[in-house]
Amino acid sequence: MCAMIIEDCPISRIHVCHIIFRLDYGGLENGLVNLINHLPRGYYQHSIICLKGASDFRARITAPDVMIYDLKKKDGKDIGAYFRLYTLIRKLRPNIVHTRNIPTIDMLLPARLASRCQLIHSEHGLDINELDGRHHKYNLLRKSSRLIVDQYISMSHDLAEWLNQEIGIPRNKISIIYNGVDTNHFSPGKDRTPELPIDFLPKDHFVIGTIGRLEPVKDQITLVKAFIHILQARPKLRATVRLIIGGDGSLKKQIESMLAEAGVSELAWLPGFYSDTAALYRICSIFALPSKREGISNTILEAMASGLPVVATNVGGTPEIVTDGTTGKLVSANNPAEMAEAILCYIDDPALRHQHARQARQSAEEKYSLNAMINGYRRVYEKTLTPAR
Repeated sequence: MCAMIIEDCPISRIHVCHIIFRLDYGGLENGLVNLINHLPRGYYQHSIICLKGASDFRARITAPDVMIYDLKKKDGKDIGAYFRLYTLIRKLRPNIVHTRNIPTIDMLLPARLASRCQLIHSEHGLDINELDGRHHKYNLLRKSSRLIVDQYISMSHDLAEWLNQEIGIPRNKISIIYNGVDTNHFSPGKDRTPELPIDFLPKDHFVIGTIGRLEPVKDQITLVKAFIHILQARPKLRATVRLIIGGDGSLKKQIESMLAEAGVSELAWLPGFYSDTAALYRICSIFALPSKREGISNTILEAMASGLPVVATNVGGTPEIVTDGTTGKLVSANNPAEMAEAILCYIDDPALRHQHARQARQSAEEKYSLNAMINGYRRVYEKTLTPAR
């Protein structure tokens, strides 16, 4: 017996091998780093296998002795990557192999052939190629995984229902674990601010903020259109309203071109990936997320913990964490006018903004703590390793 949540767990230290596409800036990766940093170090050992390497984001891992391996997978089918994974799993001998999202799901079979470890696969959200959840090839891979996966993890009830109804995974093999947020690190306050462009923030400013990969599924284009719409409809707001878009990706040049064509480039700031995201949240008045699809957004939870009301699209798991009319406003996807109207409600009614900000912070503290997430993963990991009675 070991001193863990599951008393019958037969292993004194659990080695979890996490397989991901790339260790870089993103919600999935942020959740992984939080998990590794906060699982009890005396009970857990971690290794990370990346299909496509790691960026400086790896520096956020504070847990000791975490080995990171790069399979150097080529684009498309790379048979050699399967053999490299097989060899590595044989060497590492983990207790659990945990894959995440569709890019890593085909690594489950070589992991199974290499080891008798437990296999866990988690779905964090669907990408731009499968917004309706019915991509034939991807779902065929998911259905095939049912033969070898011991347990699935879903980030939201929405994804769990899809896994059950569309993929055919029994409900008892799906665990729902919401992302958690460090409410001490992400909190309201003015104790630090980012280095902003000179004269960017006027007196009595109102800052619309968003953070995320600048990719089509996140659809920051809709937010930019909403921002331009607000300034064209209410020209006087050019004096106070600003836009901050944190992150990088394929949409950046298009966003910059749109802002320039509208003559509002100086009213927006695109800092790229910014390491101190807590400081970014603290200079924002509201947080906006215009995604076409989401699981449970880490950035929404961080914004709520930072005391920001949220204007977000009513997609995926977002309505599970944003209560419309209480902690923010939900709008239709790909609808700049509707998003602009929701943002204007907060510009025109500071009392409503402050009320929703307080309720957002309270919701983050009560429902989406980091401890709740960590305990959720511990239960799944340790139960998976517990012999059936």
